[in-house]
Amino acid sequence: MQSNLYPSTHTRSCFSWNPDKPQIPSPKIFEQQRLLNNPTPKLKTSINYPSVSNSLKTSLNFGEEKLNKQEEETRVPFYLPISIRNSDSHSRYIWDGKDLKLVSLEGNAFSISDFDSSFEDTVQKLVRICISAIRNFFLPREVSRNYLEYVKWKFVHRVSSSALQVLATQAMLRAIGIGNSRSLPLAAALNWVLKDGLGRLCRCIYTASLASSFDTNLKRVRFCTSVLFSLSIGVELLTPVFPQYFLMLASIANIAKQISLACYLATSTAVHRSFAIADNLGEVSAKGQIQTVCFDNLGLTLAATLNILSANNPRLQAGLPFVMYPIFSVLDLFGIYQGLKHVHLQTLTKDRLDIIISTWIQQGFVPSPEEVSKQEGVGLSWSRGREPWSIRIGCLNPRRCTAKLSVMTMQSLNSEDFYFLSPESLSSDFKRNQEYGILLCLREGAGTLDVIRGILHASYVRKGIEACGSSSAVLKQWLNLVEDGKRLTEQNLGLLYEQMLSMGWACKNILLSTQEQARYSFIAD
Repeated sequence: MQSNLYPSTHTRSCFSWNPDKPQIPSPKIFEQQRLLNNPTPKLKTSINYPSVSNSLKTSLNFGEEKLNKQEEETRVPFYLPISIRNSDSHSRYIWDGKDLKLVSLEGNAFSISDFDSSFEDTVQKLVRICISAIRNFFLPREVSRNYLEYVKWKFVHRVSSSALQVLATQAMLRAIGIGNSRSLPLAAALNWVLKDGLGRLCRCIYTASLASSFDTNLKRVRFCTSVLFSLSIGVELLTPVFPQYFLMLASIANIAKQISLACYLATSTAVHRSFAIADNLGEVSAKGQIQTVCFDNLGLTLAATLNILSANNPRLQAGLPFVMYPIFSVLDLFGIYQGLKHVHLQTLTKDRLDIIISTWIQQGFVPSPEEVSKQEGVGLSWSRGREPWSIRIGCLNPRRCTAKLSVMTMQSLNSEDFYFLSPESLSSDFKRNQEYGILLCLREGAGTLDVIRGILHASYVRKGIEACGSSSAVLKQWLNLVEDGKRLTEQNLGLLYEQMLSMGWACKNILLSTQEQARYSFIAD
C-alpha cells in the first residue's frame, strides 16, 4: 500500500495507517488538522507582567524617601501668603512642618518662652502689649486721623474740670456747715435741693431757646458754655466766704453748670459723628464715655491727693481752692479750645457754605472739612456776618432794606424762583458812608440745592461788587450784577456740587438757625 502524505482536498483522512511502519506526520499536517478541528480559532495573547511585589516595593521605597526629603525641607518654618488683620492685631499664617499657626506681625505676641530672651527685649515687648491693650480699650476701631489729638486735649480738659468740681463741692460743704456742730442739717438740705431745682429749670429754658444753635454754631456755643462752667466753679468757691448768701451763689453757679451740661450733651453726638468715618457712631460714643469716666477719676484722684498733702496745714487747706482754681481753669479752657480745633464737621451751615464757595470762586477748588475748620475756628468772633457785603439768610427787614430795589426785585419774581437777593443796610440808621450786606430770602419749599444756588449767586454778586467801588455805584448797577451772577450760577452749579461731594461734604441737608429758616411765599401759593 502506497501512502499518500499529501492528500487532495477531497481526501477526508489525513494520512494512511501502516501498522508495520509507523509514520510521523509533518508539521504542516498538524496545522491543517488543527484548523479543521477549530474553524474559528481564539487568539490567545500572552502578556508578561512584571513581578507585582518587586515593583510595589520599589515605588513605596521611592515615595517614602521623597516624603522624608520633603519633611526635612519643610521643618524650617515659612510664612504662607495669607495674613489676618482685625481691629487690634495683624497676624500671618505660618507652617512649621507639623502645625499651622497664626503669628502676630506686630511683635505683640507674648509667651513664657520669651522670658528666656534678654531682659530689655522682654520689657519692650510688655510695653508694646500694654500700649496696644490701652489703645483698644480707649480708642474706637475706625476713626478719622485727627481723633487722637482730640482725645489728648480732652484728657487735659476733663482732668482739670473734675478736679475743679471736687474743690468747689468741698467749699460748698464747708459753707453750709457740714462737719460743724452748729450746722442745721435740715436747712442745708433745703438749700441744696432749691439750688438744684432752679438750675434744672433754667437748663430746660436755655435748651429750648437755643436748640438750633447747637447745630449751626456748635463750636462757639460749646466753648462759651465751657467758660460759663469755669466761672460757675469760681462762684461756688466764694460760698464759704459769704455763707449768708449760700442759696443765691449756689443757685447762680448751678444754673451755669446746668447750661454747660445741656450744651455738652446736645453737641456730643455731632462731635462723635465727625470722627465716625465708618458709621460706627455707637462705638465712638461708647469709647467717649469710657474716656470721660477714666479722665474724671484721674481728676478726682488729683484733687484728693492735694487735700491729703495739705491736711496737716488748715490754713493751706482753706486757701488751696483759690490757689488751684486759676491753674485748673486755664488748663480746662485751653484743653477744650484745642480739642474743638480738631473737630472737623462735614455738615453744611451757612457760614461753612460761604467759606467753601468763596474759596472755590477765588482759588478754583473746594476746601476739605479740615481746611474749612481752620478758617472757621472756634467761632469766638461774634461779629461774623457784620463785615461789608456779607451774606445773610432771612427775611426782608423794612427798616434796613433799600425800598426801591427791594420792590423791583420782588416784582420781577416768578413761580420758578425759589429765592431772591436784595441789598440791606448793616445798621438801622442810614449814614453817609453806610455799609451794606446781601440778603438771601428763601421761598417756601426751597431745597438744599436751592440754598446752595442762592449762596453761590450771592457770592458771584459780591465778586462783581469789588469792581464797582463805592456803595452808591453798586446800588445803581445792582440789577445788572444780579443778572450776571445768575448766569454764572447756572453754568457752574453742577461742577461745584460734584466737587463738594468728592471732598466728603454732607450735601443732603443744610443746617440753618431759627432766623435763617424764615421763608416767603406767593399769595397764589
